[in-house]
Amino acid sequence: MSIAKPLKKAVAAVILDLDGTLINTDGILGDVLKALLLKYGKQWDGREAQNIVGKTPLEEAAIVVGDYELPCSIDEFVTQITPLLYDQFCNIKALPGANRLIKHLSGHNVPLALASNSPRAYIESKISYQQGWKESFSVIIAGDEVRAGKPSPEIFLEAAKRLHIEPSSCLVIEDSLPGVTGGKAAGMEVVAVPSIPKQTHLYIAADEVISSLLDLQPELWGLPPFDDWIDGTLPLEIWHIGGPVVKGFGRGSKVLGIPTANLSTKGYSALLSEHPSGVYFGWAGLSTRGVYKMVMNIGWNPYFNNTEKSIVSLTLKQLMIYSYLNIFSK
Repeated sequence: MSIAKPLKKAVAAVILDLDGTLINTDGILGDVLKALLLKYGKQWDGREAQNIVGKTPLEEAAIVVGDYELPCSIDEFVTQITPLLYDQFCNIKALPGANRLIKHLSGHNVPLALASNSPRAYIESKISYQQGWKESFSVIIAGDEVRAGKPSPEIFLEAAKRLHIEPSSCLVIEDSLPGVTGGKAAGMEVVAVPSIPKQTHLYIAADEVISSLLDLQPELWGLPPFDDWIDGTLPLEIWHIGGPVVKGFGRGSKVLGIPTANLSTKGYSALLSEHPSGVYFGWAGLSTRGVYKMVMNIGWNPYFNNTEKSIVSLTLKQLMIYSYLNIFSK
């Protein structure tokens, strides 16, 4: 039986960010920047990804133009990149837990606002591909509808004003540091869902930090709880991953005292980006040995300073002597 956590503060409305919080735009933006920079003989290496999170399009453009010393103005760069982005908006996917959260809150008549640094046209285009989202928000406010975007608190204060709810009674859910800063400056409660791996320690201003929207507990904020948890476990749609067991570092046996099976991530980068870090349970199938119960960890291990998401399956000891696992996770 799980122990109930104490109420943090009762809120009356929720204000959500869009990019990096509800939808996964990082991959799309990276692909577009990679293609555009090649025309200038430059190679996008992602080194500025952390610096552009939460920024307005003009601020993002200024960073890229400056850091890559491009022979064009900021406005010219925006003009070039805008149609490329629009072409990709249809491919943007909702982040884990986004649809569940929006459906849950709107279904319980919790006032919802969407507050994004993106221009209004960007927002309208992006959410048009997400079924049921637009009508779920009582208020949608864009970065080009306020004098100053995040980290200024203006966009959050305007959202609260349009919701007719006091700022102190609003909960902000954000993935970026500018968003967290702006939400706190507006006098609101803030839950951070960092979109950049292994950066949780930077979000000290947030009232709570979670790894994905699936981890949000609305009841801690006086909101209706989810009813899909079973004994502390969240059932998910079944998904499959399989591949050769690659030789690890012996860390499982040495540090944990448990033999572990590291699966190759080759060919699964896109799939892994669609699932949050965490501990999953399911089944591991072996062609010659049948199916076994399995616990699998997917994520960025800060202790070992992983450079990419890893897949570590904790299974029965005899699985370690075989070379191929098929994982079915729930």
